[in-house]
Amino acid sequence: MHTLYSMQGSGNCYKLRLAMAQLNIPFRLVDIDILKGESRTPEFLAVNPNGKVPTLVLEDGRPITESNAALWYLAEGSPLLPGDAYERAQALQWMCFEQYSHEPYIGVARFWVSLIPGGREQKSAELPGWHERGYQALAVMDEHLGNSDFFVKSGYSIADIALYVYTHMAHEGAFDLAPYTNVRAWLARIAGYEGHVDIDWRPDQT
Repeated sequence: MHTLYSMQGSGNCYKLRLAMAQLNIPFRLVDIDILKGESRTPEFLAVNPNGKVPTLVLEDGRPITESNAALWYLAEGSPLLPGDAYERAQALQWMCFEQYSHEPYIGVARFWVSLIPGGREQKSAELPGWHERGYQALAVMDEHLGNSDFFVKSGYSIADIALYVYTHMAHEGAFDLAPYTNVRAWLARIAGYEGHVDIDWRPDQT
């Protein structure tokens, strides 16, 4: 059984819980609270020297330490990873977009506005810039989704999972999704997809 080192409120960790729930992959969950320094303990650093969650440890003990890399591994051979080479490249393109043009602004704003007490005041100078770049990313997504139900032609994939997690929590970073009608319709499609679980979901470990 895989082991997932995860912080419940983290969007990057939610990606993997959501994918494993939808793929019916059993896993053991180990809670790591980065706000309490639990990702910097010697025990955790022995698992992931970069000191970050999520960290997925495979049954044989090998770790995967980046959320989108772990998503790709989990989806191998499943409908969540397109079979066509071009569509796989498109999925990877959108996952890179998520990490470089989306999460650093939408996810980071959410972290400081909603998860860190007094964070909005601490980062008041940075917040306008995060909003500007985050809205740019949402506009790119909205344009694409005007012509497609999902981010690759064949349908729902790990590209959608990667982009869904922080987009559906964008309001927690003081983003307004009202103008992005295609994005909002896509969020509703993802939430209604078979096997979907919300960010509070945890596997039964009894």
